[in-house]
Amino acid sequence: MRVDLFDFDLPDENIALRPANPRHSARLLVVDPNADTMNDHSVIDLPSFLRPGDALVFNDTRVIPAQLEGVRLREGAQETPVSATLHMRVGASRWKAFARPGKRIKAGDRIRFGTSNSETCLLGALEATVEEKGEEGEITLLFDVSGPALDEAIATVGHIPLPPYIAAKRPEDAQDQTDYQTIYAREKGAVAAPTAGLHFTPELFEALDAAGVERHFVTLHVGAGTFLPVKADDTNDHRMHHEIGYVSEETAAKLNAVKAKGGRIVCVGTTSLRLIESAADDSGAILPWSGSTGIFITPGYRFKAVDVLMTNFHLPRSTLFMLVSAFSGLETMRSAYEHAISTGYRFYSYGDSSLLFRKN
Repeated sequence: MRVDLFDFDLPDENIALRPANPRHSARLLVVDPNADTMNDHSVIDLPSFLRPGDALVFNDTRVIPAQLEGVRLREGAQETPVSATLHMRVGASRWKAFARPGKRIKAGDRIRFGTSNSETCLLGALEATVEEKGEEGEITLLFDVSGPALDEAIATVGHIPLPPYIAAKRPEDAQDQTDYQTIYAREKGAVAAPTAGLHFTPELFEALDAAGVERHFVTLHVGAGTFLPVKADDTNDHRMHHEIGYVSEETAAKLNAVKAKGGRIVCVGTTSLRLIESAADDSGAILPWSGSTGIFITPGYRFKAVDVLMTNFHLPRSTLFMLVSAFSGLETMRSAYEHAISTGYRFYSYGDSSLLFRKN
């Protein structure tokens, strides 16, 4: 499909720089393409749109301080500032990363990140070798330490990588350490938050429990590739970056039991949806699953397991806007976004949310 079909104009004033307080007070646009309805609510109203026996599926990944600042070390050359955003771990001592300035970095270069007094950081710095250089500024870093020692070093010298549309308008601060993490985050490894989950609070969980709605957790370590624009003119020419995920045998069995009893699978965020659809077979059964997924969902995709999706509002021409257009229909979502923009909904990671029903 033509990528320009997924384009729209978004005024700067619609981009949220801070989350709603409390989190569950954010707005919620409820869109049902089968009933041709679109209604304005708040996130705290979510239980009223679900039924006893439905199951919410959350991504319990935890954001790590994956933004690293350092210098390139090259014999006989001046030290050059380097910024690297880790996006996928590929070994005990290896990470794939997006680096700036990408054109100046070559395979074999040494990079020193950060300064600290930690012995883990080799007397003041975390160092790595550029093992490979790919396209669009992607590199593979081979660090001098590995395993838990590398985790500790990254936690010491790195910082939370705010999405570029926020970072361009203000610096990261202490409040982001809390704001950019879900209350149920557990499995360390993401470099971007599963942002639909940022709306959930203990009060909302209590209301969902009272409504008889189940909660289940899967893990997809969100990569920085989620922010990359689609540069191709046709969706067939776009390459998705892979992300690592896990669906346990226990969770798969419980979700299949929900569907067998007539309950609905309600994914909180596009990350949990992409993982569940990766794990489902053609009959709709959800299987235990682990590995990397680069699933790219565009209109025409046949959804196998997910019935309802809660998600924030996404970038123009993005793979995520393509996904929601596949889920609820392109024209429906174009109308929904027009309504959201005109009525002041807040977009992106810290913005408002939507509850989308799958188009029959």
